Amino acid sequence: MSILAGADTRLLVQGITGREGSFHAGRCREYGTNLVAGVTPGKGGGLFEESIPIYNTVEEAVVETGANMSLIFVPPPFAADAIVESVDAGIPTIACITEGIPVSDTVAVVHYTRDKDVTVIGPNCPGLISPGHRCKAGIMPGSIHMPGRVGVVSRSGTLTYEAVGQLTALDIGQSTCVGIGGDPVSGTSFIDVLAMFEDDPDTDAVALIGEIGGTREQEAAEFIESDFTKPVAALIVGRSAPPGRRMGHAGAIITGRSARASEKIAALERAGAAIAPSPAHIGATVQSILA
Repeated sequence: MSILAGADTRLLVQGITGREGSFHAGRCREYGTNLVAGVTPGKGGGLFEESIPIYNTVEEAVVETGANMSLIFVPPPFAADAIVESVDAGIPTIACITEGIPVSDTVAVVHYTRDKDVTVIGPNCPGLISPGHRCKAGIMPGSIHMPGRVGVVSRSGTLTYEAVGQLTALDIGQSTCVGIGGDPVSGTSFIDVLAMFEDDPDTDAVALIGEIGGTREQEAAEFIESDFTKPVAALIVGRSAPPGRRMGHAGAIITGRSARASEKIAALERAGAAIAPSPAHIGATVQSILA
């Protein structure tokens, strides 16, 4: 099994005719993902790679192809509307790659989807991949992944790739890898993904990668301590970051004591997670909890 993406995924790409959308749609298809449609307003009736139909609206694409996941490469001013369009069309899983969406727009989307049966990954995220099902909906390099039983959830795309590369080098495969995004507000939290991994019988352990800013890691620690039964290895980056200075992601900024790496590490340690001392030790730390 896997979470969120698998053998039954029928992917559509919003913004498929743009430079980024067309490139990564092609890479998802090459990986083995069942890409069934693209959506670009005004370009309906065309074809992507000579066989994938392009529609003007998500609703048309869903009716014609049965698409059940959307991957969004729409420019920041229009990305929130693109998410809402997929929600209204009944898409249950949405991954928004777009970076630079105004926080107010993301807040509005999160509020709009709160009572709806939908999972929104991102924005400003690498997407997700389930190696065992050869299903990729995002921008991660598929070649570094291998099928297995360790789930990965991360705020950082680059560190997701680093973690996966180390795991694969140690012959530790992954069930599903999810990048939840580095913005201050996102559609899916660590807790959401951890709950899915808890219910997935083919995930035996989890690698969690967090960073400075906010309290999402502390919330994850509370969940791990009270409701999560599988071993967790965690990496928190940004130990040397100065307060008040944004480090990389829009959400990676120390705005109070709880936003510090040290506070997050302490919370995860209290919850029983094994802490990787540096990015170079992610694979070894996961290996230690599997022993």
